[in-house]
Amino acid sequence: MEKFHQNCKGLIFNIMSNRILQGIDTIILRVKNVKQSKEWYTEKLGFNNVHEDEKLRLVVMDTFSPTSITLWETSEEIKVNPSVAAYPIFRTQDAGKAHTALKKKGVEVGEIITDHVVTYFQFRDPDGNLLEVCQVH
Repeated sequence: MEKFHQNCKGLIFNIMSNRILQGIDTIILRVKNVKQSKEWYTEKLGFNNVHEDEKLRLVVMDTFSPTSITLWETSEEIKVNPSVAAYPIFRTQDAGKAHTALKKKGVEVGEIITDHVVTYFQFRDPDGNLLEVCQVH
């Protein structure tokens, strides 16, 4: 039986390592001023800067998960239509506590919504990028 489990583990490893796509590395959010955005994401959300490229005007922020957020400066107008925009959803164990904590840090947060599966709320960064916090029940 032990040999069977070892063979299964080897098969699963081979399947995973042979996949062309292996998850989401980063989500790009366009911002007007990368320095100010880096400060906001650090101070308000507690994220850490893990890579910065001054030439490309971008910074990669650690979100405490396998997927980072890349803040990338643009001179173009940033328009976010919440009814069709893609946006990151951050996990939390307690949406109410997260809502209160962000509010205390001066983040304008939306109402808390609860359904039979999740409790969540939305907010925006200074450039209007839509962000969401979600607690799965």
